[in-house]
Amino acid sequence: MEGGGNRLLPAHAFPLFQEGIGLVLSRWSALQLAVENEWGGRDSRRKVELLCAEIFTWFTQNKEQLYIDDLEIILDEAMLSLSTQVDDGSIEEVAEKLIIMHEECVDGNFSSIERLRQSPRPQVAHAHVNQAESDDDDDDDVEEDVNRNDMMVDAVQPAQSRPANPQLNPEATAEAEDGWVQVTSRRNRGTRN
Repeated sequence: MEGGGNRLLPAHAFPLFQEGIGLVLSRWSALQLAVENEWGGRDSRRKVELLCAEIFTWFTQNKEQLYIDDLEIILDEAMLSLSTQVDDGSIEEVAEKLIIMHEECVDGNFSSIERLRQSPRPQVAHAHVNQAESDDDDDDDVEEDVNRNDMMVDAVQPAQSRPANPQLNPEATAEAEDGWVQVTSRRNRGTRN
């Protein structure tokens, strides 16, 4: 981007570029995970629409040279508004894709948008994406604790808590034979007869 200014997008390319922004964001698994789980509240989808508009405005109204770091900040702030912290490098990747797509559209090349149209949406990945901690006291925390307890089924029990002889505990033997283990809540473990 020589000359110190932003290369302007031709007016006829506006709708295609807007579509391209939406396509790139719709394939960003961290963003889609946050929206599907409504981590940003009930208006999570609306926040994504506002993000699309903000990105489009940033590209089209900015008279100064465009810097990828500025776009990364916009993306990061949007993810934080969705109570999501992204540590997988996808913010940088999405910003780079958007910058490249903008440059292609300025040159009249819309092939990357066409490729996005034809490519299937990827499944939402769950790795490296964390919901940011919030001070909200709602039922989501209780649900997460229940889900964590469900996930502990495969955990190895410490030696002192396992029965020394499995034959002494017929319930445990029956559970082991069919491959299922009953997991009790932490609160009820101490009060069991």
